[in-house]
Amino acid sequence: MSMMRSNNRKGLHLQFGSSLIEVLVSLLILSGGLLGIAGVQSVSLRNNQAAYYRTQATMFSADMIERMRGNKAGVNLAAYDDVAGGATAACFTVAGCTPAQMAAQDVLAWSAQVTAALPGGDSVVCIDSTGNDGTALAQACDGLGNIYAIKIWWDDDRDGVAEMRYVTTWQPL
Repeated sequence: MSMMRSNNRKGLHLQFGSSLIEVLVSLLILSGGLLGIAGVQSVSLRNNQAAYYRTQATMFSADMIERMRGNKAGVNLAAYDDVAGGATAACFTVAGCTPAQMAAQDVLAWSAQVTAALPGGDSVVCIDSTGNDGTALAQACDGLGNIYAIKIWWDDDRDGVAEMRYVTTWQPL
């Protein structure tokens, strides 16, 4: 509180309190600080969501590699190379299915999980000599060599274009 004395003809007057301008300046500074905090919170949430999507892509890549390790015969036949995937009921029976059918079943189930978990999610498993290329629309699998590329795309900023890409390459032994 500020105190001000003034002498005039009517006598001694004391004024206590803040002026309206001081209050308005204080509110302006406080609101600027709160807007800054809200902006930092927004950026933090956006980056946290992006990290979550990248973690999901990492787990899906590891999942496909484990599926391929479990079906070495299918890998040796290149049955995982750019296959669209397909359901085979025999894979869930005692009789079983061929390695190529198991590969198609694996890709079908795995692709469905990627699509469900990531916004605009798209994926491919293919043999590719230059693994770190392509887009969701042009996947750039050349079929050369013996290195599998597991490519996953998603729409990180939700603008309708799957621009984020995560690629894992794997060479079977």
